[in-house]
Amino acid sequence: MDAEKRLSARRKHTLKSCMLVVANNLLEAEAGVKADEREKFLADKCPPIELPYSKDELLELCQKLHEQIDISEEERYSIEFKLNMVLNEVRDLNIKIVDLRGKFKRPRLKKVRMSADAMLKALLGSKHTVNMDLRANLKQVKKEVKEEDKQLRDVGDWRKNIEDKSDRKKMFDS
Repeated sequence: MDAEKRLSARRKHTLKSCMLVVANNLLEAEAGVKADEREKFLADKCPPIELPYSKDELLELCQKLHEQIDISEEERYSIEFKLNMVLNEVRDLNIKIVDLRGKFKRPRLKKVRMSADAMLKALLGSKHTVNMDLRANLKQVKKEVKEEDKQLRDVGDWRKNIEDKSDRKKMFDS
């Protein structure tokens, strides 16, 4: 059954070439129709100009052309305004769609190492230069060295220390 449904390569090639010929004819016919429509539109909107020889007739022709230009500019402006309104409406509807979905892709933020001075400068602007040296504001604690600790550190030779302890042991024994 698969063999019956399959087309031979030659048959496929002929079908493709026939389809291309038909599509090409349709495109040519469509291009001809568009050209005819363009010529008809231009004939309606822009009749052939017959230049008069007198000054009054030339002034009248200029005024007529000026009025036609004004009308075409008004049409262009109204079409442009409608287009902008539609584009704004589409943009608003897209925003509403995104809001209704509730899925916002948050951009990945880069980690920035910044000192406190640079951060304050960025927040407050370049006018406010605040030097914030955190280490300078820390309390300085003076270490008090106790005599006992000093004696423990200055033990010296460990053999002497043992001999001193042995004397003390003798005192408790007696």
